[in-house]
Amino acid sequence: MKNQLLASSSKPIVLIGLMGAGKTRIGRLLAGHLALPFSDADEEIAKAAGMSVEDIFTTYGETAFRECEQKVIARLLGAGRRVIATGGGAVMNPATRERLQSQALSVWLRADLDILVERTSRRGGRPLLKGRDIRATLADLMAARYPIYGEADVVVDTSSDPPERTVQHVLSALTSFLDARAGPEDSAL
Repeated sequence: MKNQLLASSSKPIVLIGLMGAGKTRIGRLLAGHLALPFSDADEEIAKAAGMSVEDIFTTYGETAFRECEQKVIARLLGAGRRVIATGGGAVMNPATRERLQSQALSVWLRADLDILVERTSRRGGRPLLKGRDIRATLADLMAARYPIYGEADVVVDTSSDPPERTVQHVLSALTSFLDARAGPEDSAL
């Protein structure tokens, strides 16, 4: 059963974290639980550009991709309540991070290095890993990004548990966060 505060919140729910953390998979399931639309920022960027994220990186470079990403996330945040999965580097952009802090409920799906290596090794299309040592690259990204991800409203650790269990953890964490923000006078809702 959903907490009324979570059900009545008007803000989009945005999932952040490194590649392989499960943002898209968990996001789709979470959206289903909450009867909300789901948007994957990388899919939206690819649609807008008419090419894959990997091709955008190869053809135009990471800077162009990040500019497009900033615009797409701003559009998604303005498109009404939904669940949004961002790319791993989205929150490294200060303007995007500020938008997320003011316009969304952010959830960091945190995963340890072994899980990220195992998950990202299963599929390609990850430009930042192409031709690189996956473990070393992910460790470097963790060092750079985890302090920024830590600014999220809630943090949920992902593991090898079934995705449904992670969704339940996300729902519980969001409910607790909103209950704490509402204060004692609103907790009877």
